[in-house]
Amino acid sequence: MPHPLRQFVLDWLDDNYHFGEAAEKVVSDDLSFLQNGILDSLGFVQLVLHLENTFKLKINRKELSPKNFDSMNKIIAYLSAHPQYRGPR
Repeated sequence: MPHPLRQFVLDWLDDNYHFGEAAEKVVSDDLSFLQNGILDSLGFVQLVLHLENTFKLKINRKELSPKNFDSMNKIIAYLSAHPQYRGPR
């Protein structure tokens, strides 16, 4: 069963970048968002801000890197481990 956060991110991608086609673009949860044109650098920042605002958490700016946010699995792993995260599990 997919993680609920996966659908949350896909919905945001659809609303802001891919207009209903995000699920077709994210063919693997390990796919790099930056290298595959799913997000550009501005989109990356917008997504992080949206996650912070929605889930009422603070993401350390030193942790803003592709290592933590450049794929669906990386986002889910990072947020699931974040001490302030209380979003969809």
